[in-house]
Amino acid sequence: MTLFADYDEIIERISVNQLWDFPGGVHPPQQKALSNQSNIETLPLDKTFYVPIKQHIGVDGRIIVSEGDSILKGQALTASEAPFSVPVHAPTSGIVKKVTEHVSAHPSGIPELSIIIDADGQDTWIPLKPVADYAKTGKSELIERICDAGISGMGGAGFPTHIKSNNTKPLEFLIINGIECEPYISSDDRLMREHAWQIRQGIDILVHILQPRQVIIAVEDNKPEALETMSIACQQKTNYQVVSVPTKYPAGGEKQLVQVLTSREVPSDGLPIDVGCIMYNVGTCYAIADAIVEGKPLIERVVTLTGKGFKSPKNVWARLGTPIQTLLKHGDYDDSTQSSPRFIMGGPMMGFTVTSLLTPIVKISNCILVPADNELPHPDDERACIRCSACSDACPASLLPQQLFWYSKSKELEKAEEYNLFDCIECGACAYVCPSEIPLVHYYRQAKADIRNQREEKERSDKAKIRFEARKARLQKEKEEREEKHRIAAEARKASLNKDGGAAKDKIAAALARAKAKKEALAKKQTQNDALGAPAPESDKTEVASIDEVSTESASSQTSAKTTNETEQAKPVLKSTANESSDITAEEDAEAKAAAKKKRVAAAVAKAKAKKLAAKQIKKENNES
Repeated sequence: MTLFADYDEIIERISVNQLWDFPGGVHPPQQKALSNQSNIETLPLDKTFYVPIKQHIGVDGRIIVSEGDSILKGQALTASEAPFSVPVHAPTSGIVKKVTEHVSAHPSGIPELSIIIDADGQDTWIPLKPVADYAKTGKSELIERICDAGISGMGGAGFPTHIKSNNTKPLEFLIINGIECEPYISSDDRLMREHAWQIRQGIDILVHILQPRQVIIAVEDNKPEALETMSIACQQKTNYQVVSVPTKYPAGGEKQLVQVLTSREVPSDGLPIDVGCIMYNVGTCYAIADAIVEGKPLIERVVTLTGKGFKSPKNVWARLGTPIQTLLKHGDYDDSTQSSPRFIMGGPMMGFTVTSLLTPIVKISNCILVPADNELPHPDDERACIRCSACSDACPASLLPQQLFWYSKSKELEKAEEYNLFDCIECGACAYVCPSEIPLVHYYRQAKADIRNQREEKERSDKAKIRFEARKARLQKEKEEREEKHRIAAEARKASLNKDGGAAKDKIAAALARAKAKKEALAKKQTQNDALGAPAPESDKTEVASIDEVSTESASSQTSAKTTNETEQAKPVLKSTANESSDITAEEDAEAKAAAKKKRVAAAVAKAKAKKLAAKQIKKENNES
């Protein structure tokens, strides 16, 4: 079956609401009525915000503020310098109090780098720059705006939205996910009821960027009001279809919803675009409209406060970086309902228990669940597996959760990977049906984290090895180049000396020999004159000096000629060789001059000795006479 072969069939079946199904799944109590009965409220401005610099899948941005800086609401705190990076923004105006490690919104609670902000109470916005007409704006500019606004998937995955929007593959279906299948959570439900028109604006912008053939807005049938408001908001668009999906957990999973709407299965390690689909959460669409139409970055989101531990369950607009202790206070947390404090970020199926009340709200935080005692199973109730296989029947990804559990618990990570551990969407359906109340997803998450750590360690090791090998090769290459340069220079010198069969060398040697003989003759004549007491003629002194100079110049000329020839021969080969030859010539000239000076001194000393000897001889002869 080709990619476009069943398009018409899909459209036809969707038009009569005849959808497909996915394997497994469960039907837990919804409990959404606890929080979806009232409008979304806005939290009062907090005094301190803890903004993690990474709140998405990808890499951290670069921090561009410092401690003590005054900042405005919506001001970027980090810069996006890598493709898989989105910036974070100030949730309010104030002062950057500190940049330090702070407890993370993660099951482990491991501290992560965060920017702590003291609010000034003014809540002053930066100048906003909305797009006047997105339909007349280039796609690349819109995608850049989405990135600059710090938008990542708000359905729970946190995938950078600008990466997903920069699609180049054939696209048939743009799917808007309004399923929200997790029990208790109603943030998307209330958002669709109250802000359907702005969600529609976000969808329009995505359609302008992606140009899909069809838009499908999927809403679970346990949200009739949201279904109606979205239908009204999209009724003018002929290629928009609002679809009611039967309630079944986890129908809101990306792969499961694609299968329900199109019957297509996203391949293992693949993406929905591989089967012609792209999916966005309704919250993401709202944020896109905020960024393009209003010019506002992502600094807040809707969070559900629910569970019987709250006296007033509700939905609230919470600024990113708000500690959950503030939300507990606003939801009238009743500590008498819990024998031991237990606060879950997320729903009962996929959420995790936080380790600190200072854990901040981040872009993927859609719920704070505070269950009363006996409202939810406690992790400590885990018992031994009885091999009932109920987990396999419930798995929507057709995995073997029991085998994954054994291998994850015993740290046999390679075996766990062989059983497709990373195909697990961590929906928690297996744990929900487990009669032994084993928190299976906890073991899967731990195993995935261990495998990722091993991969990162191996990647770092491989990179270090590549750098070492590259340095070694570079040093070897430089050594070979130096040796080649010296070889060429030596050959050039040798060729210069042998250029005329050694004639030039012989001529210089003959000239030096003649000069030496003439100098010795003059010295002998001078000795005789000294013995006779006659002064040496000035012409002889001049001639000796001339002979010394000739000898020196001859030696220098020989050296200079030799060096010059070598230099001229080496020039075409390498520029650096010429520089070296120049240095050698200067050094040899200096040596030649020093040698000439030494000779003159030696001649003067010899002359003095001869004169002294002659004087002694004359005195002796006089005495004898």
